[in-house]
Amino acid sequence: MKIAIGCDHAGFDLKPAIQDYLIEKGIEVIDKGTHSTESVDYPVYARKVADAVVSGEADLGILICGTGVGISIAANKVPGIRAVVCSEPFSAKLSREHNNTNILAFGSRVIGPELAKMIVDAWLNAKFQGGRHQRRLDLITRIEKEESHV
Repeated sequence: MKIAIGCDHAGFDLKPAIQDYLIEKGIEVIDKGTHSTESVDYPVYARKVADAVVSGEADLGILICGTGVGISIAANKVPGIRAVVCSEPFSAKLSREHNNTNILAFGSRVIGPELAKMIVDAWLNAKFQGGRHQRRLDLITRIEKEESHV
């Protein structure tokens, strides 16, 4: 398993804890930046991680900004991305089971490292359930394709 990880300046301090945790679990981490607390624009890093997931360079992605909201919105603009921002494990689990999310986002100003690890575990351990959920994802994909032709 390969996971691309990215953050803006607000997420920089939390990123190493998540990287180390993933590596301890035997997961390869592809660091897409940023690499300091100097102010940057989160859409740049959302795009880098989203592109890695869509291209197959990475299986999944993790994004971190102050709240997780802005960076997840930016990632969701990339066709094929289903990013979710989560502040607790239950939503992370269901996002994979029902929505087959491929990017997890959270906010370093909202949660700390230990809760972030719990959220990551819940997300990674959940499996897409298919069935009625696949039908709904197919509808989302259809909307995405229609909008990309406008």
